[in-house]
Formats: sequence, structure tokens, C-alpha cells
Amino acid sequence: MRSWEELEAACRGCTRCALSESRTNCVFGTGSREAKLMFVGEAPGAKEDETGIPFVGAAGKLLDKYLCAVGISREDVYIANILKCRPPANRDPMPEEQDACIEYLREQVMLIRPKVIVCLGRIAAMRLIKPDFKITKEHGVFFKKNDFTLCAVYHPAALLRDPRKKEDMYSDMKNIAALLQTP
Repeated sequence: MRSWEELEAACRGCTRCALSESRTNCVFGTGSREAKLMFVGEAPGAKEDETGIPFVGAAGKLLDKYLCAVGISREDVYIANILKCRPPANRDPMPEEQDACIEYLREQVMLIRPKVIVCLGRIAAMRLIKPDFKITKEHGVFFKKNDFTLCAVYHPAALLRDPRKKEDMYSDMKNIAALLQTP
């Protein structure tokens, strides 16, 4: 297994798919490398491509509010995306782009070994939990996969578009925080 430095350098120099040609920055990941809780989104947006840091735009600010509301510090979690480069016009990641990038995420997970992995949105859940994942029915449901506990919550960007889902997100985040407290 590669070290953090080797993995990040490989990711930053990656040309496995065409997205590498249009990126401003590779958005590798951020947070504690000893995190018990890891969040995984689908792909960076414009602000993330600009800064090289995941979830720093409006959706990221909303995620921060939920973390704060349930007593979790952003510094104590690790946040990454399946894709490390921004798709044009924030379109959904294509399967071949996910395939080209997923190994970086797998290595990040193996280096961190989090207790819980939370997929932010349907696309991440379909890739990491199961291909037929239904976010409206299965958000907040915990799944065991290999040595990990996984769940999915609404993507914060979806909450910005549909505030009616905010209560569900709060409930899911409280359950995630409670699970972290169990031995």
C-alpha cells in the first residue's frame, strides 16, 4: 500500500480520464487521517476545483452546520469524493470516470480505516453501498460491507434545492453521531 504522500502525488499527476485535462486542482481529500467518520461525495464542484478542497462551497457550508449541530468537528472527520476532478458543468460522474478514480478512494479508506463511511448523495451510495440504492427510501440506513459500516444521507446540495429534506438529514446525522459513540 502506498503512503499518503505517494497516493496524493499519484492522484495529483493522474491522467486516467479526460477530466484531468480541464481541472484547475485535483481535489484529493481533507481532514483527519485518523478519522472514525469519513464522508464521500460524488465529485468536486467549481469552488472545490478552485481551492483543491472538498465541500467548501454552499453545500459544504451546509454540511458544516449539520456537523456542528450534532457535535462533530469537521477537523475530526475525513471528506473525499469518488472523483478527484470536477466534471464539466457539475454533471453526474460517468461510470468510466468513477472506474478510473475509485482506486484512489479505496486506498484512502484503507489508510484511514474509519468506523463509519457516509455517502453524501445517491451517486456515491450507488457506487459504495449498492447499485440500486434509493436515497429517498434508504437514507440513514446502516449497511455492513466488509469491515465497514456505511450509510447514505442526502447530498447537501439536494437540501439547498429541497429544504423539506433537512429534517431527515438532521435525524440521520444524529444517528450517525450516536453510532460513533458506541464501542
